[in-house]
Amino acid sequence: MERIVVDPRILGGKPIIKGTRIAVSFILDLLASGMTPAEIVAEYPQLTEKDVLTATRYAAFLLQKEYVILKKAS
Repeated sequence: MERIVVDPRILGGKPIIKGTRIAVSFILDLLASGMTPAEIVAEYPQLTEKDVLTATRYAAFLLQKEYVILKKAS
């Protein structure tokens, strides 16, 4: 995931695509709204389809580290 950068001086430290100010979360929002990777690249030509895929891989990696603590029903 060498294309993902976290720098506290850029977008408050949000993960971004290297060489851009485009946050991983923004790319995920675009995908969730129904845009295809090709449409995202057409709208944001500084990105590649590989960047879009890398953003989804990064999100999946982070979610693998997530845990949900369930409360017992009383």
